[in-house]
Amino acid sequence: MSDPKIVFLFDVDNTLLDNDHVTDDLRHFMEREIGADRQQRYWEIFERLRAELGYADYLGTLQRYRAEYPHNASILKVSLYLIRYPFANRLFPNALDAVEHVKQWGTAAILSDGDAVFQPRKIESSGLWDAVDGNVRIYVHKETELADVEKKLPAERYVVLDDKLRLLAEIKAQWKERVTTIFVKQGHYARDPKNLATYPAADLSIEHIGDLLQLGPAQFLSDTSALPGRKGSVAG
Repeated sequence: MSDPKIVFLFDVDNTLLDNDHVTDDLRHFMEREIGADRQQRYWEIFERLRAELGYADYLGTLQRYRAEYPHNASILKVSLYLIRYPFANRLFPNALDAVEHVKQWGTAAILSDGDAVFQPRKIESSGLWDAVDGNVRIYVHKETELADVEKKLPAERYVVLDDKLRLLAEIKAQWKERVTTIFVKQGHYARDPKNLATYPAADLSIEHIGDLLQLGPAQFLSDTSALPGRKGSVAG
């Protein structure tokens, strides 16, 4: 039976879902539809907008791109491609099993950054919304919204899973011993040597989200100061 005093907070992109693969698919589709140069322009706008907003906004970028190329009808195909994208096909192996696994001990929830349209669509169409029973929180900067997380998903203990060491470090600094941080070493952020050298290690690390199936309360629910293998790693 689940314990409501424990909440497991899963990131989405490159933690449960292979967003790098989604991005590659979009790049290839756009190159076919609008050409290499204009595809590159889309990503230039994307990065500028991400710097402004603090999160990836695919549809917002599309709106700005259209303002520059108002007569390019192919942009409508790109819009439909994004909306119809089969996100369920891009879940990492055993991602849904990992979510189900932790429900033995607590409540599973999504804690994600993102926009208010595309990110919910991604979570819903991939099957993740149902997997966490609708416990979905999406913020602009989730690490600054922990007070709201505590209000909406109250718990004595949190377990946070993410592919970004920076976010895990900031959450750890705020919640301290109330949280166990788990670094999921998937995606380009997780593999970036600069990130690995800049931020402190998480309480635990796993190579793949499916490796969570090997963990239980003894590893991620006890006081992290006494965790066996603290700052340890679970190999896949």
